[in-house]
Formats: sequence, structure tokens, C-alpha cells
Amino acid sequence: MTSLDPALDVLDKDGVRLTVEDAVATVTLTCPDKRNAQSPAMWRALTEAGRMLPGSVRVVVLRGEGKSFSAGLDRQAFTPEGFDGEPSFLDLARGSDAELDAVIAEYQEAFTWWRRNDVVSIAAVQGHAIGAGFQLALACDLRVAAQDAQFAMRETSLGLVPDLTGTHPLVTAVGYARALEICATGRFVHADEAERIGLANLVVPLEDLDAAARDLAAALLAAPRDAVIETKALLRGAPGRTYEDQRVAERAAQARRLRDLAGLAD
Repeated sequence: MTSLDPALDVLDKDGVRLTVEDAVATVTLTCPDKRNAQSPAMWRALTEAGRMLPGSVRVVVLRGEGKSFSAGLDRQAFTPEGFDGEPSFLDLARGSDAELDAVIAEYQEAFTWWRRNDVVSIAAVQGHAIGAGFQLALACDLRVAAQDAQFAMRETSLGLVPDLTGTHPLVTAVGYARALEICATGRFVHADEAERIGLANLVVPLEDLDAAARDLAAALLAAPRDAVIETKALLRGAPGRTYEDQRVAERAAQARRLRDLAGLAD
């Protein structure tokens, strides 16, 4: 794809629509009648959306149609019949450890690409972000929340664990003790608390949510792309480095930027 028309629809399937306009892509969950409840088919579509992003995209906005961002996993997954054409979760539980691990790893791919270094992702969250919905919001780099937003990690309350990559960014955002309390109790974190503890970067009135996400996207596009990519990589790697290792990483990144600006890059 060499050129992009305004608001070009790139993908629209299984409750996921990907639209691209210049350097901004919008991924929309399109099952408002089910409060954007998630299914394996939706996860595969989300994975496909990530693979289909044009190279020109710098910012990805994730949003949900209707009153809720995503109310979590579609409960049909826990019925004996499951989803049409899919093994039920009960069937999966009867498989070997290796088979179950492979299936969960495939599901997780829908949640991993949002943090890759060449894009910055923004979740625009209204209403409920529960379980898998909370983890999908956590998969993004940044979160803008409407005043009615409510986050909850309900997996533990159902006898399960959060397994869609949400535990790492949750601990990173709020710390171990707060993350444990949120997960183990399954309580709701309302928008004002989410902003206070670092789960949300910004809270706005519901009617301003889309505009706030667009404004944030525009602000992110103001800086040169390569500088943002290098900065994101530095920040993402910081928790796994010592202070001295981070200093070394900063120097190496800055050397690359200076050489590039001077036209001396390899």
C-alpha cells in the first residue's frame, strides 16, 4: 500500500475495524450490543489489525463503540458449546499443558503489538473496561478515560488469573501492592482514582473523549518519529536495567540520533 486516502478502512471483521488516516490508525471494537465482549475471533482480528498497519502509521487509537469500551470476555466461552467453530474453554482445559499454553499464547498476540516501538498506542476508554477489556486498555501505551470509566480485573474472582498480558503493565503503572489489591478483590477502579494512581493519563467528560484522544495523537505526532521511537525504547527498557546500564543506553541512543541528524548514520 503506497498511498492512503483519508479514513481508509483497512480491516472490518469479527468485531474489529481498522481505519487509517495519514499517520494515525484507529482500531474500533464494533460490538456495542454485547458491550464489546471479546472472543477468540475478535482476538485474531486484533492480531491481524496489528500486522496490517501501514508503515506510515505512528499513532494507534483504540476505542469501543457504544456505552462500554469492553466488558471483558464473552461468557459464551465458558458454556459447554463455546463459540461456533471454536473449541470451548472446557475442551481446552482437557488438553495437554503444551496445547493449552500454545492456545493462550495465540490469544495473547492480540494484546502484544500495541507496545512495539514504532507506534504509540492510546486507549480511549468509556464505561466498563473489565477483565479482558481492562487488559486490552493496559496493552496500550497511554490511556484517556471518560469520567464514567470503570476498570476491573475480575479474573481472580472467577477462579482464574489475568493471562492476556495485563499483569506486567498493571504492576508497572501502579506498583505491586496496588496491583495485587485490584486483582485479588476484583473491585472497580473509577476514572478519578485511575488518574490518581497512574492507570489513566487523562480523564475527560464522556462527550470529549474522542476529541481528547485526537488531540493527544496530534501532540505525539509533533516530535520527529525517530526521536519518539528511540525515547520509547529507552523508557520501555528502563525497568529491566540498572541505573548505570540506563546511562549507557541513553548515550548510545543519543549518539545514533546525533549521527542521523548530522547525516552520518550508517
